[in-house]
Amino acid sequence: MSLNRSILLVLPLLAAAPALAQTTVTGQPATGGTSSATSGGQNAVTRPNTDHANDGKAAATGTGANVKLERGANSFTEGEVRRRLERAGYHEVKDLKKDADGIWHASTMVDGKPASVGLDFKGNVAVQ
Repeated sequence: MSLNRSILLVLPLLAAAPALAQTTVTGQPATGGTSSATSGGQNAVTRPNTDHANDGKAAATGTGANVKLERGANSFTEGEVRRRLERAGYHEVKDLKKDADGIWHASTMVDGKPASVGLDFKGNVAVQ
């Protein structure tokens, strides 16, 4: 068998074989960085959740005093806001109003004292 004939027999086999993986480098890797295997990874980021806050127990005085409410499109309905505030321990929720920043504001009672509170689009509750 001649060399040309051998090549002709091998070409169809090569064409039918799966393509080898190819890698394209599009930039330079960061310098001075450590790999995720040695850096300890990234800490999880969580947000406060008031779905079951205090589970109906009265909110402690000062609860929500250090929470910063965030502006944003708020999709909570008035009923949802009322339920979240009540679950967080605020009672007699009145005068619920949503402002231009998407933050709900209400007058409430906590520990027998009046309190003005707010609820942002993430569900964070803060005394104002």
